[in-house]
Amino acid sequence: MRKLIFGLFIAFLPVLGLAAGGVHLDPIETDHTDKASLQRGAATFTNYCMGCHSMEYARYKRVAEDLEIPAKLFEENLIFTGAQIGELMKNSMNKDMAADWFGAPPPDLTLESRLRGESWVYSYLRGFYKDESRPLGVNNVVFDKVGMPHVLVDLQGLCAVEPNIGKKSSVEPLSGNINNGSVCPEYATEGSMTGAEFDSAMYDLTNFMSYMADPIKVERERLGIFVLIFVAIFFVFAYLLNREYWKDVH
Repeated sequence: MRKLIFGLFIAFLPVLGLAAGGVHLDPIETDHTDKASLQRGAATFTNYCMGCHSMEYARYKRVAEDLEIPAKLFEENLIFTGAQIGELMKNSMNKDMAADWFGAPPPDLTLESRLRGESWVYSYLRGFYKDESRPLGVNNVVFDKVGMPHVLVDLQGLCAVEPNIGKKSSVEPLSGNINNGSVCPEYATEGSMTGAEFDSAMYDLTNFMSYMADPIKVERERLGIFVLIFVAIFFVFAYLLNREYWKDVH
């Protein structure tokens, strides 16, 4: 019984907005029908993430078709490994060398959003900050002692202190100042994006990773509506048939 309760608690952590370590997360709702967002997320992933991480359970061609990107355009702008459009989304990083550099080889990210939760991914991407005690000079409020460098530092900049992850913004009634309005309260180095722009880019990236983990979600939900309609109609006929069978039973 205790194991069942613990399992249910772990399952509902994403709903409660908590990471496994008890860190509050910034909630997010993805939209797989937003093709523009998914396209921007795909561009960010292939440019900033695929140098280390793969998505080897997906194929470039399927992604191009689902995101409505012409195959030629996809090949020219989103494939940097020399792979063909029909190949799996793998990178060329040697796993043994990566283990020496980072302590462990970077994981495949195809199913990461289903493993961790979308809110976790979104919060993690925005949670890096400067920490000179760490080998790579950065840490993360969502994943303490992370072994990954802040590859998006050119976009976000580097937070000098822990970012405000999982903290609601509030407006002071007299001054109008916004408390915790920015994820990063103080920058050690500036990035090319504003805080709002970076948040939007990370939403697109998380949205894309969510799609990759469940590429048939939209189709499944569409078919689910027809299944429920069928079940409702079937119930009516089943009820009438049952009543007909039992009407002469005394």
